[in-house]
Amino acid sequence: MDNLRLILIVALTFILLMMYQAWQKDYGPKPPSVASTPRTETTIETPSTPPDSELPKTQNDLPSTPPVAEPVKVLASDLRIQVETDVFRLEIDTTGGDVRQVDLLKYPVEVDKPDEPFRLMGDKLPNLFVAQSGFLPDGVGPTHLSVYQSDQQNYRLIDDTLEVKLYWQNDKGIKVSKIYTFQRGSYSFDVKHIVENNSAEPWQGRLYGQFQRTKSDVGKSRFTYTYMGGAISSPEQRYEKITFADIQDGSFNDEHRPGWANGWAAMLQHYFVGAWIPEREQIYNYYTNMLPTGNRYVLGLYGPMQSVAPQEQHTFQMTLYAGPKIQKKLAELSPGLDLTVDYGWLWFIAQPVFWGLELIHKWVGNWGWAIIIITLLIKLAFFQLSATSYKSMANMRRLQPRLVALKERYSDDKARLNQAMMDMYKKEKINPLGGCLPIVVQIPVFIALYWVLLESVELRQASFIFWLDDLSRADPYFVLPLLMGATMMVQHHLNPAPIDPIQQKMMMVLPIVFTVFFAFFPSGLVLYWVVNNTLSIAQQWVITKKIAGNV
Repeated sequence: MDNLRLILIVALTFILLMMYQAWQKDYGPKPPSVASTPRTETTIETPSTPPDSELPKTQNDLPSTPPVAEPVKVLASDLRIQVETDVFRLEIDTTGGDVRQVDLLKYPVEVDKPDEPFRLMGDKLPNLFVAQSGFLPDGVGPTHLSVYQSDQQNYRLIDDTLEVKLYWQNDKGIKVSKIYTFQRGSYSFDVKHIVENNSAEPWQGRLYGQFQRTKSDVGKSRFTYTYMGGAISSPEQRYEKITFADIQDGSFNDEHRPGWANGWAAMLQHYFVGAWIPEREQIYNYYTNMLPTGNRYVLGLYGPMQSVAPQEQHTFQMTLYAGPKIQKKLAELSPGLDLTVDYGWLWFIAQPVFWGLELIHKWVGNWGWAIIIITLLIKLAFFQLSATSYKSMANMRRLQPRLVALKERYSDDKARLNQAMMDMYKKEKINPLGGCLPIVVQIPVFIALYWVLLESVELRQASFIFWLDDLSRADPYFVLPLLMGATMMVQHHLNPAPIDPIQQKMMMVLPIVFTVFFAFFPSGLVLYWVVNNTLSIAQQWVITKKIAGNV
């Protein structure tokens, strides 16, 4: 009953998780009603909440006027600047110099659509996701509603580096150059704001960067849950989720957290992430907001107040990442950013499992075979624990006829039946719960492996053999789920049958139930279960034959 129990426990855990998510969606906290504020010429959308409040202040900061929500259009637009590198195609709008669209050229939207890149960012509802930056307080410099100028509208990466420059200037002698710097092979790029103070007065302002996105279920599986929402990093917590519910109710801003250095702010979805990463050692504060038009969620960060003397200039710099959750690259950018590959509370087990899986893949060159080999290695690691469980079940199988006879003899007296069974276990030196501990010990590893196979972008659209051209998708012909059901049926016949007729019927139905259940799971996960079941059958068959004398 080893793997049947294990699968049952894990499946019930997933079902409870999905039920909780559904409950939260239907009955959880609802977005507060937000009154829209009329727009004036000197206001922009607020990186604070609610819309009529000021940004959180730190000591010696100048007061800042919050930007307010655009009452008519979701996002204003001017000219589009087309940028293409070897890894993505972007659109930058001269309104705000926003990153309005990002297509990942090396990640097709579907296996059968290799020429259609996955769109990570876009400025159209219902799946709006954009990156914005500017200066506060309002009026000192360009915001994400200010209009920049550009020398050209099309850029293509030819050498190893590409610069895209935009310009803004007011009538007070303040000029700002916004420069995007792209590198070959990199999903991160620098965003510089060079402030030139050509006036007779000192200039003071602070840089902010933020994401706007809608809560969209486009492309999400109904059968597997992955986190979509915000996340930040701080000295207290390297990876902290900021859910859409947190943004809606304003609870994050109400905590009045102090600023900190070496952090980042990100918006996550399955396999991909967008992240603002400020300069090291600079103290930045985080903020959230809920914009009523289009139900847009805002997560961002703003830096310290900087002063630029007359006839001087100062360079503000942040890094923007927009791409796949590749752990090694994310870890190099900022501490804790690799934790956006969300392996859940068992990450400390899942990460070594992923490293082992990645190492095997480098050797065999195929993620399907890597899953098979890592399953074999995990099975070997738990060989003795599994053997203990199978020996216990084999001994229980050997006693099965005598247990049935006891049940018939004491069918009307459950107390005497239980006592007689306990006496028999004691005489035969059998622990009826001997198979439970090995299962409990293995469950964290199995769940961690589940999250590795579900969260790792490396397995997205990874092919195996024959018709299995995407291990992150369900088997289109249901071959693997049927094989898994068959292995579960074999295990059922190897395990000692329950003496209760109702339990016997339940165990007969379980293989069918889980075959249907796993028919919609990613084929990489089902492949793991098929291999694990097959290895378990072989081990259990040998032990059962040795102890019971027959199978």
